[in-house]
Amino acid sequence: MSVIFLFIDGVGLGEGNEHNPFHHSGYGGFSAMTAGQAFTTSAAEVIERDHVFKPVDATLGIEGLPQSGTGQATLFSGKNAPQIISKHFGPFPHSGIKHLLSDESLFSKAQKLGKRCQFLNAYPEIFFKRVRRRKRWTCTTLMAQKAGLKLNSTEELKKGEALTAEITQEAWRKQLNEDVPKISPEEAAERVLNQTNTFDLLLHEYYLTDKAGHARDMKKAAEYLTIYGRFLEHLFKQKSEEVTIVLSSDHGNVEDLSTKTHTLNKVPLLALGPGAHHFAKAESIMDVTPGILRTL
Repeated sequence: MSVIFLFIDGVGLGEGNEHNPFHHSGYGGFSAMTAGQAFTTSAAEVIERDHVFKPVDATLGIEGLPQSGTGQATLFSGKNAPQIISKHFGPFPHSGIKHLLSDESLFSKAQKLGKRCQFLNAYPEIFFKRVRRRKRWTCTTLMAQKAGLKLNSTEELKKGEALTAEITQEAWRKQLNEDVPKISPEEAAERVLNQTNTFDLLLHEYYLTDKAGHARDMKKAAEYLTIYGRFLEHLFKQKSEEVTIVLSSDHGNVEDLSTKTHTLNKVPLLALGPGAHHFAKAESIMDVTPGILRTL
């Protein structure tokens, strides 16, 4: 059995109004998550043996708006990161919670179970130069490195073994002048599914939703959600019966474009496949890593 963990940054369940891009479209896979309901606060829980959808808490009992550093550290460890440092913090991991992305991380715990892990995102050379200079790794890249995983580069991308953060490789072509082909969201999904033959746990991070939320850009939000919705829809339809897909977020943002800040909204938790029942009682983003480990 393999688990595909899809981390989508800055997506909450908001009110169905003109400021919410999900109010204007179902965006394919997002609608499938809720069994055809609107992807808003009106969506009821779906609790079935092979399909669980729940709105879960990202505030974790700490005042203030949830942030990426603490939210992601919680998602990837199952520990209450903002409680440890008594605040929400981001976008990079606070020194007081970096240990959660090492021995207590999802990757490290899965490896102790004898499972093979892979972080699917690829990074251009400019990224490596920048982080070496600043010495500021993101939660996902820090966790991968602490687990001894090699971060993917252009080489793995060209082999079809990795994905860019924005799925289609278009940004690498236009902004970085990298010699890589543009691919469809469906082709990107096939890359992920192919890797389930080699790895037990796969992680992909999508951050453009958070970027569109901060920019309050409805057009970009619709573009990004359309691409990701197609990606999800293909994964859901083409995955094997032995694969469980888990999706969640670190905080709300893009669902309310009336503000450029994060939100207090609950975030989606989806589990689709034979391990879905392990998430039926989830209440917060702290329950994501434990559910994945039980599935594995």
